[in-house]
Amino acid sequence: MAFDYDMDFDSIDFREQPELYRVGRGEQGVLMVEPYKSEILPHWRFKTPDIAKDSSEKIYAMYLDYKKSGDFVGMDMSRKFLQMGYTRARRYANYKGGRKYDEEGHVKEREIDSQKAEAAEIFEKKWIKVREDEEYLALKKEHQKKYG
Repeated sequence: MAFDYDMDFDSIDFREQPELYRVGRGEQGVLMVEPYKSEILPHWRFKTPDIAKDSSEKIYAMYLDYKKSGDFVGMDMSRKFLQMGYTRARRYANYKGGRKYDEEGHVKEREIDSQKAEAAEIFEKKWIKVREDEEYLALKKEHQKKYG
């Protein structure tokens, strides 16, 4: 089942009602699903490799805490923030200011920022670790089978 953007995200606590959560594709809902957004977002940074390292390690530690408590939604939201760390850092690595298109809608020429590229690699390693975690994959399959 696809991610449902029409839900009342302001009033749903997905820790209390995990059956309402849909995995969706990629990073869908990463900035909407509470209380996870508020728990993880303050730690999400990628400006420099050192900041990205601290951020990705903190988010991965949160992933492990969610995993220990059997909280699949928290695990998946951690995965989404790690993925978003990679994709955003990669976009900023490729395009100054993170903007791929100019005012006329044409793709800008790439200007590689090696610091952001390194930050992206740091997040990518943690993201891969999560998305290949056998327990995560089993819980994801179970959640999707049970709730859609």
